[in-house]
Amino acid sequence: MANIKSAKKRILVTRTRTDRNKAIRSGVKTAIKKVYAAIESGDKAAAQTALQAAVKTIEMAGSKGVYHKNNVARKVARVSKAVNTMA
Repeated sequence: MANIKSAKKRILVTRTRTDRNKAIRSGVKTAIKKVYAAIESGDKAAAQTALQAAVKTIEMAGSKGVYHKNNVARKVARVSKAVNTMA
């Protein structure tokens, strides 16, 4: 355990940020899973609405610094392609 006051604070701040980042990442994963679930069910309209929600969630995570902008672009491209190539 740290003895210096600033080191103790860094531990607390890191724990807070880690929890926040985990929650945001979890939300992104859930949104992406909802898109793929809608694709599996074959419902194009539901997939489109789930895609819009997922893109918003992913881009929000990117703006918060949880994901790198290229990672955000890749995730958005993958889910968009999956919805657009639906039969």
